[in-house]
Amino acid sequence: MEGFVHIRIDDRLIHGQVATRWATGLKVNRIMIIDDQVAVNETEKSVLRMAAPAGVNTSILQFDKAVANIKNGNYAGQRVMLVVKSPVILVKMMEAGIQLLPVNVGNMSNRPGTTQYKKSVSMTDEEKVAVEKLLQAGIKVTAQMVPDEPDVSIENFF
Repeated sequence: MEGFVHIRIDDRLIHGQVATRWATGLKVNRIMIIDDQVAVNETEKSVLRMAAPAGVNTSILQFDKAVANIKNGNYAGQRVMLVVKSPVILVKMMEAGIQLLPVNVGNMSNRPGTTQYKKSVSMTDEEKVAVEKLLQAGIKVTAQMVPDEPDVSIENFF
């Protein structure tokens, strides 16, 4: 993942914390979102682009296009933060041959069919299995809302 500096799971995608705390603190010049539905919704893409900090580019892509761009080294020399809604996407990336960075779980809202593991983290059974696959692959997965909060292993909440 040449050019990538951070991976975050946050079902809100680009919002205040991502824009002001994470993107600014990590000095990113691009926020990439991988989401098949959002990538084809011009209204949603427009709103997300407005939420990005000034001077930070956005790439809001469908899975296949994002994987191809990453494999082609399109982000070399940049500082990219990847944001996805679900760990399932990250497992698919791993299965597609992409070596992932450590993963930060920020916010996964309480939804029907989820179990709450932390105040800000609720997962479906499928999402929990995906996190366990990431951990089994040796990828560090932490739960951390903002950069100045301790990065605690997600396993501590299971």
